[in-house]
Amino acid sequence: MESFLRSSRDAIKNSNQDGPGIHVVMGNEACDLDSMVSALTFAYFLSKTLETGKVAVPVLNIRREEFPLRTDNAFLLKETSLATDLLLFRDDLDLHAAHRAKRLTLTLVDHNILPSGDASLEDSVVEVIDHHLLERKPSPSCPVTVETVGSCATLVLERIAQKSPDILDQQVAQLLYGTIVLDCVNMAPEAGKVTPKDSQYASMLEARFPNLPPRGALFQSLQNAKFDVSGLTTEQMLLKDMKAATGADLNLAVSVVYMTLEAFLQRRSLQQELCEFCHKYKYNLLVAMTISFSENNEPFRQLAVYSSSTLYRDEMSRALERAQTPSLSLSPMSSPYPDVKAYAQGNTLASRKKVLPIIKDFLKYWEKRTAPGGNLDELGDLEGEAEAEGEGEALCCPGMEQGRRYHSHRCTEGDGEAEEEVEGEGDGEKLPPTPMNSLVEGCPLDQGLPRLTQEAIVEKFSRMASQENDPQDKAGQEGV
Repeated sequence: MESFLRSSRDAIKNSNQDGPGIHVVMGNEACDLDSMVSALTFAYFLSKTLETGKVAVPVLNIRREEFPLRTDNAFLLKETSLATDLLLFRDDLDLHAAHRAKRLTLTLVDHNILPSGDASLEDSVVEVIDHHLLERKPSPSCPVTVETVGSCATLVLERIAQKSPDILDQQVAQLLYGTIVLDCVNMAPEAGKVTPKDSQYASMLEARFPNLPPRGALFQSLQNAKFDVSGLTTEQMLLKDMKAATGADLNLAVSVVYMTLEAFLQRRSLQQELCEFCHKYKYNLLVAMTISFSENNEPFRQLAVYSSSTLYRDEMSRALERAQTPSLSLSPMSSPYPDVKAYAQGNTLASRKKVLPIIKDFLKYWEKRTAPGGNLDELGDLEGEAEAEGEGEALCCPGMEQGRRYHSHRCTEGDGEAEEEVEGEGDGEKLPPTPMNSLVEGCPLDQGLPRLTQEAIVEKFSRMASQENDPQDKAGQEGV
């Protein structure tokens, strides 16, 4: 494995336009242990089996500077004697330039659809191996292996065992074994992660490589490393295990936080830090899913929804509260901040993998309701419509209810500020600029700027309507 990683790194450094091209294997943007190991081991497999002449390259889907936050990743690499300077990260090569030059082939592991920022790379995707909900459209040119096992590494190991079992050595086996054991919570059935296939291939590795670390000790070491957030800032905690989702005017981050929600909410200056985080990375909403473990090693989950926009915060919270596939069994908790909604999550088996589809469904519904021509002036009973359409839950976006209109929250480049534009009837006049992620209250970055309330919007449009009907009133109001 070490010689393979070294040759991959050198191939990227020495690549040129006349070369045979590169076959990149890339995990998701959270770059958790499963994504990293699946990318490393499947690229290694391709390097032994490819007949196209292209160089197989594993790419970790984060910037190099972010890797120290993946403490369990770093721990397993150290345990398997692999140096981190052999790894390739997103800022080490320009995938978009390689795609434009028609030199890129791409295999996705541990996710099956590219984020919006990489959507242009879709033509380069030739295979997908994943264990999440299938979101991509079928294509004869892109075989897809999607199975809801506990770890994507199990599916990678299955391919290796079936097609090229001789490439398995102690080092590769330990990478895969540690990942499967951690993802499947030490193969404990009560955690709701492990499947028969995970158990089958973990047992296969144990039988073939008897010198693997004891399962329980390995799990505990990786777990301790993963939950080690000592010394991390709030921003680093949120970036440590984060995935993003986008729909219409909403950019949303979902972060797994490795401590209790009570401890997280007690962090000094948390409200300001949350606002600064969303402003810096241009997120309108943040969903923080905390996880901790009892003395019996049983998971304990809590959830928080943050936004300085009351509308976004309330609608996202409502969608999570009403979700049925699965039901999260949320119970409200007290929160020290008005712009943070806090919940205890009764369904401890609902990890982020199961919550993300709920969030993406909400974003799709939001996008449908705010799209041009989406009957924005006819709110109706959105809950009834959602159920009638078979979406299974009420994902309503009542928007500016009194004015029966929706808002559009668009982020501008440069200064990080945003504009509020009310769509529907009227002359399209833009409202005063407000800071990023702030429609009403709560964000420290909105100090000194006018507040934008629903009542103000209704009053503004009423005044605009009266101006259209009364030219004299319009002339008298021009200075307001």
